[in-house]
Formats: sequence, structure tokens, C-alpha cells
Amino acid sequence: MASEPQEVQVRAGVAGDLDALTELYNHYVRETPITFDTTPYTPEGRRPWLLSYPEDGPYRLLVAQESPGGPILGYATSSRLRPKAAYATSVETTVYCAADAGGRGVGTLLYKALFEILAQQDVHRAYAGITQPNEASYRLHRRFGFEPLGTYHEVGRKFGRYWDVAWYEKRLS
Repeated sequence: MASEPQEVQVRAGVAGDLDALTELYNHYVRETPITFDTTPYTPEGRRPWLLSYPEDGPYRLLVAQESPGGPILGYATSSRLRPKAAYATSVETTVYCAADAGGRGVGTLLYKALFEILAQQDVHRAYAGITQPNEASYRLHRRFGFEPLGTYHEVGRKFGRYWDVAWYEKRLS
């Protein structure tokens, strides 16, 4: 007898998510060029990242989880683009899905919730960098209205080769 698919809920990330979020991210560190981190994190090493996201304001961490109490399927963030004050109305967004959650619409659910929050904030633009090639991320960002800005060519080296990062922009206000 096949189990019924579970409902996916999107909620704010909390300290109790740290182990699962670290494991999810470390897959991308170890196996893909999608992140330019090259050394996997321990949960304690990742704790400052998690704690940098408040419960309100433009910088958020959202988690998609099979409910009730099921596995974390992915997360999305909006972060400070640059530290200088004039950049305060711009954010960088990102989304990571669990390796076995691809094609389930998790990224879409996360970005939908994130952009609903950002619509209520003093945020003018969102930016996203996508290591090339990454067709799934490209399609997701285009679906949410991101437009291409340009490409940093061979900007990162991982797994013995150089990778390009294409940058995208979304107008929010």
C-alpha cells in the first residue's frame, strides 16, 4: 500500500532545524558547484548563519517541511546584498531543495512565500546568482520574474575547474 503524499508547509526556520539544514546544504557543498563553499559545515559552524535571520524584516529564512513533523525538503533565504547602508533596499535570494525533493514544486512554494513577505518590506530589488549550468534554478527564477543581468565568467573554482555565475534581478516595488 503506497503512502499518501504529505502536505508541505512553509514556515520560518528555527534553531531546531539546524541539523537538517546543515545536512541539506552540505550535499551541495560536497557534490555540486551550486555553492562555492568547499568544506562541509558542522551544525555549530552553521549556527551563526541560522541565527542571522530574524523573525521579521527583509532578511528571512523559510523552510519547507512535510507536515506534520516530516523531513525538511528545502529552504529559501533573503539576505543583505552588500553591507553598505545604501544597499539596504536590495536583497540576495537563494533557494536550496533536498536532493530527493527535486521536481516536487518545493522551490516554487518557498519562493512564493518569500516574495509575499518581501512585498510587505521596504525592498526594491532582489538579486540571485546562479552557477552555470543550472537549468532548474534558471527556470525557477525566470518563473518568478527575474531578468538576466550578466555573467561573472570563471569566477569560482571548485572540483578542479572554473565556474561561471549568471546574475539575475527582480523588481519588487
